[in-house]
Amino acid sequence: MQQSEFESLEALSEPARQALERGDYGRCQQLLAPLLEQHHVSTPFGGQLRLLLATAQMGQGNSAGAAATCRSLRACRDASLRSQAKDLQEVLEAPALERPREWSMTLPPLGEVQPLEGQVQALAKRRRRKLPPPPPAPPTGPTSAPLGFAVVVIVLLLITALLGGCVDVDTTLRFPAPGRLQISQISSSSTGSPLPWQRQLTAALQSTPWRARQDHGQLSLRAPALPAQQALDLLATTLEQSASLAAVPLPAPQLSLVERNWLLGVRQQFSCSLDLRGVQALPGLELSLSLEPLPQRAVRRAEPIAAESLKPRRGLPARVIWRLQPGALNQLEVSCWRWSRLGVGSVLIGLLLALVALLQRLKLAAGFGLPQLPA
Repeated sequence: MQQSEFESLEALSEPARQALERGDYGRCQQLLAPLLEQHHVSTPFGGQLRLLLATAQMGQGNSAGAAATCRSLRACRDASLRSQAKDLQEVLEAPALERPREWSMTLPPLGEVQPLEGQVQALAKRRRRKLPPPPPAPPTGPTSAPLGFAVVVIVLLLITALLGGCVDVDTTLRFPAPGRLQISQISSSSTGSPLPWQRQLTAALQSTPWRARQDHGQLSLRAPALPAQQALDLLATTLEQSASLAAVPLPAPQLSLVERNWLLGVRQQFSCSLDLRGVQALPGLELSLSLEPLPQRAVRRAEPIAAESLKPRRGLPARVIWRLQPGALNQLEVSCWRWSRLGVGSVLIGLLLALVALLQRLKLAAGFGLPQLPA
């Protein structure tokens, strides 16, 4: 999807998002109704619209309708949107837990409550009797270490660490033209809520070319088409900042793009080396790098996980998805040709002219001579 098309689609859904933020759920559904008919659930933009619809239905208390909307997102091609819809559906369809009776305070009936006047009179009689003070409480002995509280704290810390790793980070490199790169990154939290390091990263990238957008637990970063080296430096700096905010040891990434112009086209050689040996393989942590447009045969090396290829469909170009493995050294090498229409056209025109000259020479050699005007 081009940058202009993405911005136009975002502008269409902006009034519905504003209505949702104001709490006007009915108005939000009215604005989404025509957009839902125009955009199918299988498209990424259609999936985002249906997530907004599910949120508005939850705001109106329509849990069954929100769960049905989440189930329809199983047909969406975007893996991150399917994951968010699945998590939200599980929350909506979870059985209601009964509150233990001990957690609630029950007030006695009004008929059994002793009037305040009677309580004051009973207290006055007790004072007149001059009852002896109650005996002191028995000693409790030496204070013991709060082992139970320590266990609870440790368990909470472990849960926090696990939830911090439940995130899907997908970085996409697009090659719009020779010497230019466009980078986008989407980080999705499986909890459905923004993570602390996502908010800190958004604040740290305000003075950079990144355009950030936080939608619940999904942080979308998109940069315009930049010169290749500037784009790679921006990506490396962003990765280092993200690792620093998440308290993850990450050496400087090695990113390189070499291009050679041969008139007919440009030969591109891209290499990437990410040392993730200091990153623990936590449950729910998924890291991936997508390159588009790029065929599968362009991949020369992908370690330790082989790259996957997706064929072009419905206007989407062919792309390669490379999933990174935490706790290992990840390396990728890509080499491909970007053919120039002007260069290829010039060569074809030259070949046609040479063929015409050769045919004319053969005609003269056969004795036909030059064409003459009629007498």
